[in-house]
Amino acid sequence: MKKFSIVTLLIGGGFALTVAAGGPAYAQTAATDSTSSKFIICSGQTYALCAVASCFVMDGLAYCECDVKSGDSISLSDSFDKGDNVCSVNAEGADNGFMVSTFSVPDSVVAPTGNQALYTCPARTSNGAYAQCDGGLCFTSTEGKSFPGFSAPLNDGQIICSCPIAVADPATARIGYQIAGPYPCQKSFFKNCNRATANKKTGSQIYVGAPTGTARLLTRLLYGSVPTLNQCFP
Repeated sequence: MKKFSIVTLLIGGGFALTVAAGGPAYAQTAATDSTSSKFIICSGQTYALCAVASCFVMDGLAYCECDVKSGDSISLSDSFDKGDNVCSVNAEGADNGFMVSTFSVPDSVVAPTGNQALYTCPARTSNGAYAQCDGGLCFTSTEGKSFPGFSAPLNDGQIICSCPIAVADPATARIGYQIAGPYPCQKSFFKNCNRATANKKTGSQIYVGAPTGTARLLTRLLYGSVPTLNQCFP
């Protein structure tokens, strides 16, 4: 039996998620009762899906071009006050001009028809920046409109979400991260794992990302199983 170690992933908001490290195959089986309790499924809501989004950096924040979806999604619960959480905030936004970025598996990364893949940026060499959009706030006034940093107006069904930026540190990272890119795999896209291309400077373009295995974990918690996902490795 192959041995593996337990490591900690950081998902938006600083939450520590414990999973098994040993490659994507281990990450998909890492959902424990304690992990699951940190997440909440928002049922039958309209939400923003940013998992495969590209973003424009301005003044230390990422503004990401996300898709408007309806149905079930999952997020860190982010509970506050008396019973409020990410789902209740998203529901409130329906009549107030905003919504929340939560997760469902994007069709574009599902094999065999998806035209995108999850690119794994290795922990020991990657020092690039990426946006962490779980729980990010999005503004419905941007749907179908022009926005700084994007060459064309958003389509109907697209929305801008404001997301914090994470910067990888090879000196301390114990696990890499994943961003979505074109499929079939393109070696040149891995440049986005490095600071020279992906950084926090105003005017930069970065991608939404998450620690390696997060997408598989959330997919399993939401649906109970994980379809075959397109993946690219350096």
